[in-house]
Amino acid sequence: MKVIALCGSPRNGNTEFYLTQVLNHLKAQGHETSLILLKDKKVEQCTGCYQCIDQKACVVQDDFQAVFQEMIEADCIVAGSPVYNGSITPRLKAVLDRAGFSARWMKNELNTTDKKYNWGQMVFSRKLFAPITVARKTGQTFAWSQMALWAGVNDLVLVGSNYWTVGTAGTSGSKNADEDIEGASIMEHLADNLHFLLTKIHQ
Repeated sequence: MKVIALCGSPRNGNTEFYLTQVLNHLKAQGHETSLILLKDKKVEQCTGCYQCIDQKACVVQDDFQAVFQEMIEADCIVAGSPVYNGSITPRLKAVLDRAGFSARWMKNELNTTDKKYNWGQMVFSRKLFAPITVARKTGQTFAWSQMALWAGVNDLVLVGSNYWTVGTAGTSGSKNADEDIEGASIMEHLADNLHFLLTKIHQ
C-alpha cells in the first residue's frame, strides 16, 4: 500500500525525524512510502472563493495540485508538524484547508434537503490518517487536535498508537529527536498499527 507523510516543518529537523521513522518502519514491511517536505513547496492559503464547487478542483495554481494528487493516490496519510504557539504550521494548515475543500467538492454538489447537506463519499473516504506533533513541552494537544479534527470532517480513519503520537524535542531550537526514546517507541507502534490496518483493509 502507498503511505505518504506530509512534513509541515520549515526546516529539516525533529518533525522530519519522527515521520521518517514511521515511513522506514512501514517500508520495511513492504509498503511504498514517500516523504513530502512542504518547506520546499509553494502553497498559498485557501482564499474561500468556492470555485472548487463548480470547477471540481482548486483554482489557485501553485504546488498544492501536485501535493493533493499524492494525497489522492495514497492509502494512508501521515501528517507531522512542529508546534508553534500552540498550533500547526501555516503551510501544513494551508494544504489541509485546500485539500479538504477540494476533496469534498470533487464528488459532491452544493445541494441541500430541508436546508441540510447530504454528503456522500469523498476523495479521502476511509483512507487512514495519523497526526504527529512535535514540541519542546506543551501546545501538543491543540495542534494534534487540529489535524485529528481535519481527519474527522473529511471522512478519513484516524489511527493512534499506545500514547498520543507526539514527540518531545527541540529545546532552544535543538534537533534532538533521536534522544526521545519514548517518542521512538510511540512512532514504531503507530507504524505497526498502520501496517495492521492497511493489511486488513486490503485483504
